[in-house]
Amino acid sequence: MHDETGGAVVLASAAIAALLWANVSPSSYASVWETHVAIVIGDHELAADLRGWINEGLMTLFFLVVGLEAKRELDLGELRERTRLAIPVVASLGGMVTAAALYLAINAGGDGAVGWGAAVSTDTALALGALALLTRGRAIRLRVFLLTVVVIDDLAALLVIALGYSEHVNVTALAVAIGLFGVLLALRWAGTWRGPAAVLVGTGIWFAMFQSGVDAVIAGLAIGLVTSAYPPPRDQLERSTELTRSFREQPTPELAYSARASLVSAISPNERLQYRLHPWTSRVIVPLFALANAGITIDGDLLSRALTSPVTLGIVAAYVIGKPAGILGATWLSTHMGHARLTVTWPVLIGAAATAGIGFTVSLLVATLAFTGPLLDEAKLGVLATAILSPALAWVAFQVVKRLPADVRARQLGNTAETIIDLDDEIDDARDHIRGRIDAPVTLLEYGDFECPYCGHAAPIIRRILDKHGEDVRYVFRHLPLTDVHPNAQSAAEAAEAAAAQGKFWEMHDRLFTHQDALAPSDIYRHAAALELDLNRFADDLRRRRHAPRVAEDVRSADASGVSGTPTFFINGRRHVGVYDVDTLTRAVKAAQTAAARAVPSPAGAATSG
Repeated sequence: MHDETGGAVVLASAAIAALLWANVSPSSYASVWETHVAIVIGDHELAADLRGWINEGLMTLFFLVVGLEAKRELDLGELRERTRLAIPVVASLGGMVTAAALYLAINAGGDGAVGWGAAVSTDTALALGALALLTRGRAIRLRVFLLTVVVIDDLAALLVIALGYSEHVNVTALAVAIGLFGVLLALRWAGTWRGPAAVLVGTGIWFAMFQSGVDAVIAGLAIGLVTSAYPPPRDQLERSTELTRSFREQPTPELAYSARASLVSAISPNERLQYRLHPWTSRVIVPLFALANAGITIDGDLLSRALTSPVTLGIVAAYVIGKPAGILGATWLSTHMGHARLTVTWPVLIGAAATAGIGFTVSLLVATLAFTGPLLDEAKLGVLATAILSPALAWVAFQVVKRLPADVRARQLGNTAETIIDLDDEIDDARDHIRGRIDAPVTLLEYGDFECPYCGHAAPIIRRILDKHGEDVRYVFRHLPLTDVHPNAQSAAEAAEAAAAQGKFWEMHDRLFTHQDALAPSDIYRHAAALELDLNRFADDLRRRRHAPRVAEDVRSADASGVSGTPTFFINGRRHVGVYDVDTLTRAVKAAQTAAARAVPSPAGAATSG
């Protein structure tokens, strides 16, 4: 939310700065962005003005990040269940077709008809930023839905640019770009050198696209959509720890390189690229694009023309009316004619559809390709108007949603698709350690490590949530001792199970987290004595390692559920991603309560009823 709202604010500020600059000093604004910049190598030259290098160069990185985020949702998020992809894809296409049809209806037979491509694509940065502000970052499913819509928008809009606004296509250069893209796909099976090689090949794809005459930003989105995302494998994390420890013992360049390479490769290339590029694209590149393209000299003549201009009116109508209507209509058709179910409710979908009516980045990009002179200024004014009108309509829609009766919202939730379950092993009342009401509608499960300081910080947070929501939440603890970094974690887990054999698991659990600095064998026996356990039995259990298989079962279930670190939380079987402070976990628990309230009651012990 911080990145999206912050990026949206910087983008809006850059657009305002462009307007002020263009109206205070039109000549300097034009001269700066029309500065000729060329890269010359021997007889080969790549030349464009400064605005062109931003539009076709830097913006490639923005579309790369959009593709990366979409790919992450396809691999790890809501869209990994492919049936959930159908509705947002159809909704996106419906929105684009309706918007384009409305624009062409207004501009039929006129000079503005050629600019229909400027009226179809939602601005990713502003739409997601506005949604984050309007929903305070809480509507995760709605964000995924809108993200899918805008990614399809961007992909289709870039195809429109390639097919409709590319005049002289160099087939040889285009073939080279396609060939290099095949090389990029093959690099996923390469060794540790694939990262630098992929950067080199990706740069080559961009240069080939630039030379081909097809807009080069397409390369960014295509590369992002084939860059895989996956959770870090635990065995690879353990290998990284081993190499890091070896480097500490013998700090040689070879071991330093091996440790660094192992740490980097443990994280998927998708997430590494997002981490590096997202701040630059949201805070620098897209605002630069706005600064270079949003500047128009607004005077009485332009405003009077815009009031009757088919181009301005067509763009505003296409985005503010056509886009939301097309998204909602296509969604209704796909849900009533197929078997797919919406992941969001209809009331909030109306707000998201209105948010999708913000046209800026790609719309300005197409406008600069389709128009020149007065028509370009009229198109830009229409685009800027959508960035004001659509968020205002979305705000009204979300205000109405807030005032809907609780029973209406509950019925709407009942018609949405079930939550995807991430937890591999369901809760077993007879085996798992459960704190709270056994049949509580919400299950908060933690994979933890008694020596992990982050788990220690989370323990009082869990207690506060149970104190406040004890009747509705049950807490389950499973072991995941990270033995490669916490030498006492395994013995502490077995000690907790030995205490459980004497009916005092939770007492030992609380004591171990309270005394994380005292987990050596002598400390463990002192804790057992303080809890008045049968010390002979306790010592015999630890010596014979009777409870090691029980801990190993938890570790196996963690591996099966894709857990590699601690603490990792699951709420009603769905993995909790992000921070785990009191407010965030409380909101997640309340959302699970709402979902559980409309679910069909399941037998006691089912972990995935929500």
